[in-house]
Order: sequence, then structure tokens, then C-alpha cells
Amino acid sequence: MQRCGVIEVSKALESEEVTLVLFHKGSNDTEAMRLRDLAEERGITVRESSKSDMWRMSRVNDGESPPPILALVGRRPDATVDEILSSGGLCWLIDGARYPVNIGFTIRTAEVSGAQAVFVDGSLNHVEKKAARRASMKAHRFMPVHWVDGGEITLMAKEAGFRVISLEDNGELGPWDEDLTGDILLVVGGERDGISDYILKESDSVIRVPMSGFVPSYNLQAPMAVVAAEALRQRNPEV
Repeated sequence: MQRCGVIEVSKALESEEVTLVLFHKGSNDTEAMRLRDLAEERGITVRESSKSDMWRMSRVNDGESPPPILALVGRRPDATVDEILSSGGLCWLIDGARYPVNIGFTIRTAEVSGAQAVFVDGSLNHVEKKAARRASMKAHRFMPVHWVDGGEITLMAKEAGFRVISLEDNGELGPWDEDLTGDILLVVGGERDGISDYILKESDSVIRVPMSGFVPSYNLQAPMAVVAAEALRQRNPEV
């Protein structure tokens, strides 16, 4: 998804679909500036970022300088629901979540693990949605996030050929026992009520993350992270 530095971004502009370029606004790197200008000429969205932002988002080690330029490939942050479903891949549905911070954490988990999009079914007002985006570390800038009706998006996904796999405590399979490749919609439920009965009924399978502690409940993003990592492993064996 990320192309880091002048060499990788240059190659991406030659052979890949680049959908976003981040440029270190304090950089005087002439080649990075040329690539920035080239991207703008092609109509690619270019955003300037601070040194700390570039360092935080790039694949560099502690002590290394941030790259002057980054590029996003393979995903359009502004993609519509129809475009997302027609392109396939792995998407997440957060069904009935109520707490902005938890929603933000799940968005960030989905983005960093390579999901194509996140759909959120949650009754949040404008301020709460803003808080969720803040908690996501602004991951919504690099992956489409849509607020939807969970039942409707489930049916749309199934009609588009997606398998619907729900993550719930009554599941019979562990994530590692389920095929998480192909076009799938992974569903995780809200903090209080879990996944709605309707979506569970429409699911092709239900998986669960084992628990062995005294308190029989994970926080929302914890089981999601387990499944996201397993899906990443199955879909990208070299990672």
C-alpha cells in the first residue's frame, strides 16, 4: 500500500496506480519535488505533511530521517461504496459500536492491516465522528470509511460476491481455521449488544477468538486485531 522514498515513489508513478502523495513540506529534495509536481500534473492528490507526521507514517527505523515523499497505491480513500464492493478485497463492518475511541482504534487497525475499507453502523453525531477520526490517527485519510446501515451493506456485499464472516463469541471456528482470503466482509459487533441477529443470520460463517481469563470479554479492537493479523498472514504469506 505504501511506497516510501524517492526511488519507490518514482517506480510507483511509472507502473502503479498512485492515488495519493504525501510530501514533506520542509524538504528541499529536488527529485522529491519533481515527483510531487508530476503527481499534481496527473491529477493525483498531493498533501504536504510535517516532518513528525512523515516519520510516524513511513517505514523508517528510530533515528533515521523521514523520507521526503510517500505514495499510496492500491486503495482510493475517496472510493464510493459501489466502487469498493466492485473492486473486491477485504472490508470490515463495525456493527453497532457506540464509543468513538473504540471505533477510531478499529479504523486504524483495519488500515494498517491492509483492508480496502471500513463500514461503520453506529449512531454517532458530528462531534463523536470527529473524535473517532482523531482516535484513528487520521487513518481515514488513506482508506475509505463509510457510515452505513449494517444490514443493507451486508446484503450489498453478498450480492457483490463477498463472503460475510462475523466475529462473535458463539463462533465455532478460530480465525486460523477459516479461509480469510478472497472477497470478504468481516463483521465485528458493538460493545454492548454485539452483532445484530439479522447480520449473524446472513453470515456465511461465525468465528471467535478464544478466551481463558476470568472476565469473558475482550475490548472491541483486541479480537479485531487478532483476526486482522490472521487475515494479513493468509493473504500475504511473505509478510
